[in-house]
Amino acid sequence: MSTVKQKGYFGQFGGSFVPPDLQKVMDQLEEQFEKYKNDEEFNREFAYYVKEYVGRENPLTFAKNLTDKLGGAKIYLKREDLNHTGAHKINNAIGQILLAKRMGVKRIIAETGAGQHGVATATACAMFGMDCVIYMGAEDTRRQALNVFRMELLGAKVVAVDKGQGRLKDAVDEALNDLVQNYDHTFYLLGSAVGPHPYPTIVKHFQAIISEESKKQILEKEGKLPTAVVACTGGGSNAIGAFAHYIDEQDVRLIGIEPDQAPSLTKGVPAELHGFKCLALIDENGNPQPTYSIAAGLDYPGIGPEHSYLKESGRAEYYTVSNDEVLEAFKLLSKVEGIIPALESAHAIAYTAKFAPTLDQNDIIIVNLSGRGDKDVQQVFEMETK
Repeated sequence: MSTVKQKGYFGQFGGSFVPPDLQKVMDQLEEQFEKYKNDEEFNREFAYYVKEYVGRENPLTFAKNLTDKLGGAKIYLKREDLNHTGAHKINNAIGQILLAKRMGVKRIIAETGAGQHGVATATACAMFGMDCVIYMGAEDTRRQALNVFRMELLGAKVVAVDKGQGRLKDAVDEALNDLVQNYDHTFYLLGSAVGPHPYPTIVKHFQAIISEESKKQILEKEGKLPTAVVACTGGGSNAIGAFAHYIDEQDVRLIGIEPDQAPSLTKGVPAELHGFKCLALIDENGNPQPTYSIAAGLDYPGIGPEHSYLKESGRAEYYTVSNDEVLEAFKLLSKVEGIIPALESAHAIAYTAKFAPTLDQNDIIIVNLSGRGDKDVQQVFEMETK
């Protein structure tokens, strides 16, 4: 019998649909998060590590060459690719590992798709001397073999999950199974803005540093807020972080971009997935549909509950791009700006390449460059040379 908590909701989305034993773990996590999120010492320690270890604040770079090539709006890149470990994932990993430390837990588990959250979690565990187990779909371990090696180099045990499609959804399934069996001595460091309450709120809290910085930076550089903020969406962590401090700024358009073969927001329906309610791709039997993306980190049949609410309420817009458009964007940013983006981030670039020319020169677009493309170069090379 699952329990449903009447909190952690965004409109009809969110909640916590988990077995009673696991609900106790969620309640304890929520209690600790609420205790420490505004604690001066906790925030001082978080600020120390994101500055001295992660390398924040990272730049908001004016992409002049891309702007000139496309025409229309000025394009700025929020450079999460410059973080230690190469993506936005480390922001949340540091925040949650500091929570786990205060809870006295020594065993950390996590799920990963592209491997960036796995690498970030393994990095944080190495830094704080914690045992680390990473669940990753077997198909994703093949696509992201370099990240698997990185995780193992950092001391993590990587468990390849060959159930289902062997992708991100299946890795989440196994991580949740582990937590159910080992909840008394294990902390699940969830990387996406998904899962039962309080995870979506926790992930947003630590990733909101992205928009906190970009808002201050764009006001310093341009003296005004952007016309739009664009970010890729898979589970939704980089996008909710990029949107967070603009949600109340009604004149700023919030635009999320997803793969056309995993269109949870553009074609999904309200459904329960992994202990929470969201827009999801569901088949006629009520099971999650198979999805695909060349970007392993976006290969998920659902989306964070707050994104589901932002879509339903009309506050944010969500569109899809094709794999071919993503590959072109991957090459475009590399050649024009000398920045190789992650395939996930290239989704946001692909949409911006179509969107920017429709605006005028007084408009500003901030693209959240959620990660760098080192991890994807081999995959793209193999695709290009087939």
